[in-house]
Amino acid sequence: MDFQYKELGNDEFAYQYIQDGETLGEITWTLLGDVMVMDHTYVSDALRGQGVAKKLLDTAAVYARQNELKIEPVCSYVVAAFNKSSEYDDVKA
Repeated sequence: MDFQYKELGNDEFAYQYIQDGETLGEITWTLLGDVMVMDHTYVSDALRGQGVAKKLLDTAAVYARQNELKIEPVCSYVVAAFNKSSEYDDVKA
C-alpha cells in the first residue's frame, strides 16, 4: 500500500491512499513551526479493520523523525494510538 504525500496549502499536509481516483485513506496535519498537529484520519469502510489508519500514522511518524518534527495528536485516532503505545514517544510534542 503506497501513500502519497500531498501539500494541501496553508501549511496543511497529508498522506493519502488513492485508488482509481478515490481517496480511501488519509491522515492530515497542519505544520506549526516544528510540530505536526495531526487533525484528521480517515479510512473508507471498504478498508476498515485492515490496519490502514495505523499504517498512515506510522508513515507520518517516519516523516516526523526524518524531518526532526514532533506530533501533537488532536484527531481521536492519533490521541488513542499515542495513549495505547509507547511506539510514538520519540515524536510526541
